[in-house]
Amino acid sequence: MPPLPTTVEPFRVAVDDGELDRLARRLADTRWPDRETAADQGPELDRVRALCEYWATGYDWRRCEREMNDIGSFRTVLDGVGVHFLHARSPEPTALPLLLCHGWPGSVLEFRDLIGPLTDPVAHGGRAQDAFHVVVPSMPGFGFSDKPVTTGWGTSRIAAAWIELMRRLGYEEWGAQGGDWGSAVVEAISRTAPAGFRGMHVNLPLVFPTEREVAEATPDEQRMIERAQRYRSVLDGYAREQSTRPQTIGYSLADSPAGLAAWIYTLFQDVADGDPEVVVGRDEILDDVMMYWLPNAGASSARLYWEASRESQAPSGPNPTPAGFSVFPGEAVQASRRWIERRYTDVRHYRQLDRGGHFAALEQPAVLTEEIRETFRSLR
Repeated sequence: MPPLPTTVEPFRVAVDDGELDRLARRLADTRWPDRETAADQGPELDRVRALCEYWATGYDWRRCEREMNDIGSFRTVLDGVGVHFLHARSPEPTALPLLLCHGWPGSVLEFRDLIGPLTDPVAHGGRAQDAFHVVVPSMPGFGFSDKPVTTGWGTSRIAAAWIELMRRLGYEEWGAQGGDWGSAVVEAISRTAPAGFRGMHVNLPLVFPTEREVAEATPDEQRMIERAQRYRSVLDGYAREQSTRPQTIGYSLADSPAGLAAWIYTLFQDVADGDPEVVVGRDEILDDVMMYWLPNAGASSARLYWEASRESQAPSGPNPTPAGFSVFPGEAVQASRRWIERRYTDVRHYRQLDRGGHFAALEQPAVLTEEIRETFRSLR
């Protein structure tokens, strides 16, 4: 039975064996395309075939299930949609509740290596005063959350649902962190400014230079501009497709595990800081793909792009919420401190890191953990 509208219920992730057997058969029956004729046409055939062969014969989904269940897996109904989330409480009595927000093609699993150090810093070489209670929800249409059956589920509505989630869990004072679409959700939360919201941290600043800022750019800012231009001209085809025709690509993502893997692997290859199977790992990439394959979330997650493109624009004035920003060198969209300070009036932390890319929580979990700690030290 589904949980009552205001209850929080334990949710054990346990996929039927038949689903895993069907996946293996589909992978074995894959009809592969011809080999690419140039290096910049997408993920190489040999890499995707090797990934899928390992997926069918060597990958262990049950390990992933155990990890989620051991962290603490729950569901509740928010704004009429069932939401799955991970929830880990700290042993420290002064821990600050922290909401961690993923994006696409991410999932709650991208934060798993942060949860231990954030909730129990002493056990991981840190300080007790840096402890957090951690809440990691799957966005509607993603992972084991339900799929919206009506339009309107953009980042603002998700932000409102997450505010209610934190209230329902009894957290009166809390903060939030996000990357990718999670950054947009955190921004929407901060603009709402719910009572008790202490501040935010993002690893993808939603800051886009004006014409004047482009004209006055420093050499470092010019590098950022050129990087963003390359993303928009070469790498963002997936985003344009999902913003305009998510149902079209949805048929392929629902029917072909190899097609879904390639669609997601493209992002790991394009915006990770190095070879994705080295800086992230093959198992972790497939864990992420499984969070889209098993619940058939390819189309429903893609619709977030369509929804967001139709949302009203964010408020135009500077954001007064205390905020921290971490800029990783492999990220496609970056922002300088002076660009950020023109848009946020209370910047508590800003740093450009030496390594790491778009998937910071997967690529550099220890670095991102410390960035979060530094941001919130002055906000407790």
